[in-house]
Amino acid sequence: MTARLALLSACLWFVSVCAEAVPEYQIQIKNHLFIPSTLEVPAHTKVKLLIVNMDATPEEFESYELNREKIVVGGGKITLFIGPLAPGEYPFFGEFNPRTAQGVVVAK
Repeated sequence: MTARLALLSACLWFVSVCAEAVPEYQIQIKNHLFIPSTLEVPAHTKVKLLIVNMDATPEEFESYELNREKIVVGGGKITLFIGPLAPGEYPFFGEFNPRTAQGVVVAK
């Protein structure tokens, strides 16, 4: 009986941990621009970024400060997890169009 109670307790804990939603934000790539170019996220919180490429050509989401580098094929999308971040600004850019595809994540 004690083993069953321990198993039930562990299962309930697991369900409660999984139920805690990770905030999700979307960034679009359109006409070689990131939209929005400034994305505000909560500080000290892990967040999920969905990057959707509306262009026909590939782009690379790159950020030295976020330690991320990932190609998004034309018409495709990717998911990235970032954080928890200390308050501050974390720039990102498109490797294939660095003059136009620029943005910043602002953790507040």
